[in-house]
Parts: sequence; C-alpha cells; structure tokens
Amino acid sequence: MLSKLLSSAVLGIDAYPVEIETDLGSTIPGFAMVGLPDNAVKESRERVESAIKNSGFVFPLKRITVNLAPADIKKEGSAFDLPIALGILAAHEQVLCDDFDKIAILGELSLDGSLRPVRGSLPIAAAMRDAGFKGLMLPVENAQEAAIVEGIDIYPVNTLKQAVSFFNKETVIDPHRVDLDRIFSDSAVYPVDFSDVKGQAHVKRALEVAAAGGHNILMIGPPGSGKTMLARRLPTILPKMSLAEALDTTKIHSVAGLLPVNSALVATRPFRTPHHTISDAGLIGGGAHPRPGEVSLAHHGVLFLDELPEFNKNVLEVMRQPLEDGKVTISRAAMSLTFPASFMLAAAMNPCPCGYYTDPNHECNCSPQNIQKYMSKVSGPLLDRIDIHIEVPALKYQELTQKEPGECSAAIQSRVDQARDVQLKRFQGRKNIFCNAHMQSKDIRKFCTIDESSDELLRNAINKFGLSARAYDRILKVSRTIADLDGAENISQAQIAEAIQYRSLDRNVWGQ
Repeated sequence: MLSKLLSSAVLGIDAYPVEIETDLGSTIPGFAMVGLPDNAVKESRERVESAIKNSGFVFPLKRITVNLAPADIKKEGSAFDLPIALGILAAHEQVLCDDFDKIAILGELSLDGSLRPVRGSLPIAAAMRDAGFKGLMLPVENAQEAAIVEGIDIYPVNTLKQAVSFFNKETVIDPHRVDLDRIFSDSAVYPVDFSDVKGQAHVKRALEVAAAGGHNILMIGPPGSGKTMLARRLPTILPKMSLAEALDTTKIHSVAGLLPVNSALVATRPFRTPHHTISDAGLIGGGAHPRPGEVSLAHHGVLFLDELPEFNKNVLEVMRQPLEDGKVTISRAAMSLTFPASFMLAAAMNPCPCGYYTDPNHECNCSPQNIQKYMSKVSGPLLDRIDIHIEVPALKYQELTQKEPGECSAAIQSRVDQARDVQLKRFQGRKNIFCNAHMQSKDIRKFCTIDESSDELLRNAINKFGLSARAYDRILKVSRTIADLDGAENISQAQIAEAIQYRSLDRNVWGQ
C-alpha cells in the first residue's frame, strides 16, 4: 500500500515543502530511502523502527521504500523521523490518512518513541502557512516558537503514540496559542545599561552618534579602558526592534539552533562577538550545507570584533560584501544561497602590540615600526567602511570612584530615535536607505551641503592632518548625523569639527 504525507525542510533560512511517499512491497523485507537523503536522514531507519516497536505498534516485515520529494534537493537533519514513521504506519493501515493533506509533520524520534526538538520551526511554520496548510504537527519544545506565526494551527505532541492517536481521532489536541504582544514586550529587555559605565563621556557621545546614524565604529585604546564594556551596551541605545525585525532575526537563530530554551522570539538586538581565531566560513557562513555565519546572526544588531588586528586578514576581507550590501551570498557547486546580514559593525583594538602606546600610566616598549606594522594589519578597504574612529583613554582614579551613575540607555535611546525619525522622513521613497550611513555620493551632495566657513575648516583639516580622501565623505555623513541629533536643518562648523575628531586613524597620529 502507498501513503503520502507532507513535511518540510530548511534551505538557507527559508523552508520548502517535502512530500514523503511510503510504499510497502511484498518482496524480501528491507528498508530503502531515496530522494537525496544525507547521513542523518538515512540513519532515521533505525530510529523509526525502534520507535514504532517501542510505542506498541507493528513494524511491517515488508519491502519499505520511502521517497523524499523533490528528489533533486539534498535533504538533511532529523526532522523527518516522525513523518516517516507515520507514513509507514499509514501504509500498513495502522493510522488513518484523512488529515495528511492538511497538516505538515516534523520531529526527531527517540528510540522509545518520544520526540526531540528540531531546528527551523519558525521558518517552516511560515512556509507551510504560505503553502496553504491548515496545521503543523511538531515536538512540544518547538510549539512556542512556531505558534508565533499567525494563520496556521500548531499541534504539539510528545510521542509517536500521541501523534497516531490524534490522526486516528482518538485524542483531541488543541492548537497551541501564544500572546505575541506579551512575548515581544517581555523579551525586549537588555541585561546591561549605559548607566553602568563610569567616565568616558566623549566615547559615549561617539557611540550615540554611531547609533543615531547607523555608522560603523572603531574604538582604539589600552587594555582595561572599557572598550568591550561600552560595545556591549551599544545595542541598548539602538532603536527598539520592530516585530518584523524580531521575526527576521528569530528565523536566522532558529535555523542555526541558537534560540534559548523556552524562548520563542529574539526581541532584543543581537550582539555577536566572535573570537579572533574564527574562520572566514564561521564569520560569513558556509559549510557543505551552508549555514548562517556571525554576520547573519548579527542581523539587525551589532557585530563586535575585539582585538581587530588579530583577526586573519582573509577573514576581515570577506566582510566587504555584507558591509556594503547588507547580505552575503554563498555559492557552492550544487546551490547558491543568500543570507541577510544587515548589521552595525563595532570594533576595538589596542594602539600598539603591547597596548600601552597612549596610556600615561604604563610605558610602551614598542618601536614606531612595530606600531605602524600593527596598525596596518587593518586594511584600508575595511577602514573605508568604518565612519567613526574614537580613542578610548585609560580611566582616571576620580572616574573609577565616582558614585553617581551615568546617563541611562533609555535617555540616550530617545535622542537616537528622534534622529532616526528625521532620517526616515528625509529618505522616504528611497530604496535601501534608512539612515545616514547608507547614503551614497549623490545623497551626500544633496543632503550634506555646508557653508563657506565649514568648507574652509574641512579643507584646513584635510591639509593639516593629512586626512585621506575617503575621510571627506565620512566626515560629511557623520556631521549630518550630529546635526540630526542637535535638531539642526543645516550642518554647522561645530558639527564638522566634531566629526573631524572621529577620524583619528586618518590623522596619521599612530606610529609617529
């Protein structure tokens, strides 16, 4: 007898339907699986057989052929265990097939017939809803995440026996429901705040400017000056995530299997901080079956690269595409996948190999040549995509011992939100431009006009400090953001002067 039911698989960060056909033949007993299954799918035959027997059902002694369609796409993962088991039982007439065309099924089976959670339930639920299915059956641990998708009923099950009982009309399973607004509000809480940071007022100001305009930022300072502490609080002053952004980010984390237990939604902006030993595939994504990398996991959030010069040069160079396009394309012989990667880059580095070149309390033993060599590890094309360079000095004793808390993240975020609102109105109708950092040359000429005195100041700065040509556009974009924060329609000389201070690496002050 032949049975057909529907499941789903993830390709990249999107899901697609998979039809599972099961045929029981009368020849020599065996178990064959076709349709380009990978090793994890092939191994399901042992899990399925044990689960069926240990759940009290009869495993048919027939020639079992399972086809996973479409047969030209590689299938991976363990989510096909439950639908394969139900397909075998349906072909053996131990379970009814009435609702197999309405409900998609996925789940990994244990040998005792219980179910284990799977990856990607959120994008799968969205894909099944778009495909016209009325319901989705999956493990209980995935129900909260999948139920975020509206328009499809989610049926959580604990065991194979419970799933069979449901399709045989012996048990009623109520669709799982969630209060999306409550989950979103409860999850949108950061564990850190800018009020924890003592001193470093000018660095906080630079981070506020970076957040307001979506500018990438590089912090340079000796060890212990607070670079990492400041960077960790950067997401708390970015505009709050919208529900659409939260769903996009959750989809990526779901596919990567990084959603915390009992967490259904990523409602705070991600903060990813990979170690400097990471490979280019780990940072950008990849693998035989491409998975999202750190740049995609930081989508709608912050990617923090600490000890920037210690990263391998080829690893840093692969970030050019996502920094420029907000996405990354990974090509393999069999497929080409595109992952979203719209993130804000925050980086930190020491001013020299020993770290104490600018620290008045420690002596630096590095030669000018070593300092210059160390600084040159970060390539010009990468620095070209970082708008703000800010020096982070060592804290003084008075700053360390101050008892009054600093300004809280909520107060800074309110100013950032106001500046972002101005930018959204300015770029209304423009595709893929949502903040000042995204401006192209023609946008800079249109929105960053300056008066004669400001132009004279900028000209003198370029000549005196040896500012590079690429610094010119960056200064204008940053000054436009500072003007937005100040509520000014036109860019003033003071705002140009502040923006010039945020180009320390272009002023050739290192290694002299």
